[in-house]
Amino acid sequence: MNDVPRLSARTLARAGEGVEQPGYDRARVTPGIVHLGVGNFHRAHQAVYVDDCLAADPGWGIVGASLRRPDMRDALAPQDGLYTLAVQDGEATRPRIIGSLCEMVYSGNGTAELLTRMCDPAIRIVSLTVTEKGYCRSPSTGDLDMAHADIRADLAAPGTPSTVPGLLAEALGARRAAGVAPFTVLSCDNLPSNGRTVRRVVAQFAAARDEALAAFIESEVAFPETMVDRIVPATTDDDRAEIAALTGLEDAWPVITEPFSQWVIEDAFSAGRPDFAAAGAQMVADVAPFETMKLRMLNGAHSALAYFGQLAGHETVSDAMGDPALARFVAALWDEVMPTLDMGLNELTGYCDALSARFLNPALRHRTAQIAMDGSQKVPQRLLATIADRRGQGLAHPALTRAVAAWIAYVGRAGGKVDDPMAGRFTDLAYSVPDMAGFARRMVGEKAVFGALAEDATFAAEVAEAVVMLDRKGVGPALAP
Repeated sequence: MNDVPRLSARTLARAGEGVEQPGYDRARVTPGIVHLGVGNFHRAHQAVYVDDCLAADPGWGIVGASLRRPDMRDALAPQDGLYTLAVQDGEATRPRIIGSLCEMVYSGNGTAELLTRMCDPAIRIVSLTVTEKGYCRSPSTGDLDMAHADIRADLAAPGTPSTVPGLLAEALGARRAAGVAPFTVLSCDNLPSNGRTVRRVVAQFAAARDEALAAFIESEVAFPETMVDRIVPATTDDDRAEIAALTGLEDAWPVITEPFSQWVIEDAFSAGRPDFAAAGAQMVADVAPFETMKLRMLNGAHSALAYFGQLAGHETVSDAMGDPALARFVAALWDEVMPTLDMGLNELTGYCDALSARFLNPALRHRTAQIAMDGSQKVPQRLLATIADRRGQGLAHPALTRAVAAWIAYVGRAGGKVDDPMAGRFTDLAYSVPDMAGFARRMVGEKAVFGALAEDATFAAEVAEAVVMLDRKGVGPALAP
């Protein structure tokens, strides 16, 4: 691609016909947000919503912070923060240049520069996508892991923090000392109760330093809940070549995504915000119903398609959803899930239609093997919670039972040797029980996964029957009406 100019502010005008460009004067954009953890998801999701707000209010540009590796900064700095968003469906790829990232900071060699940005009074939101690991929580309690080596280091030297809790506490403390209003902390990570999660760990870190700071954070700092949703695969060299051909500009790190995007935000900000609603976000008083809807309908169906897909030899979600038997099964699964949700029927029906279109999108190549990982951590929230609700209401759940059975059959066929934190335990079970029915019953008896359902003999029998059917007859016959 040596003959293709590099994307930058200087070369932007040379973008090919049909490439959507920023609809505002970038020279007028000033930072109002610091984002911790700039990766593909942020650039395909929150940065796009902000980009859509800048024409009306240019004071909300983003300072992006790479916390662990300089790759993203090194890719985007020569491009003046510009990058290509490529929206793909089964018919076309639509390129758009995003300009909301006005500065990139790498904190791996020290956080002084980042803290300076976070303490700037112009910064009114600090958002983050740092994955669950970035919160430094104890898996068993959800509290800040005080034994974590990086947390201990930050408590010993709070002025030079490296962790997310340490950075947020130090910046909020410095603003408080300087008489600067606190920023809103906006978690955009894909985990339940993300606002409460980050509030908890930051306040606990602050309390270990200074009880007055902790009290200030608890009373004065807003931590809105959010629900985020967009499928964003990793960028490949083939993607880079396609984007160069489409735009006429070389982009070191374009981002590929699907047409669908959803952002549900609790409308609780302490220092103002962009008009996210005008950009398509849903501003609500309570995010929880939307979280549950996504977890049970999207994630639950995704897991079911992954396990059935693996058993039937379907490599991708679109392959699995293109199987008529699996498409019928997913529809039956959603019929069981919907009565457990506190949402209107019209909204749920529209959500089903959107999910079907997403699952059938062949451009994304979302691999079933990837979704199938870590089942012991995913199945309880995605499937078992719905089953518990339906059993509590005296309602049957054959589709949900089959989905759980597909996971167990998948684990059983692999002899327990799957990519899962409990793989060692599953392997022990597979070797100790010679038949699939017995293996299924032992799996259901694992309280660490099944909770109270582990003591439900009727449920165990239902699952074992479904596992044996899958193992003996295969996916098609097992799903036959």
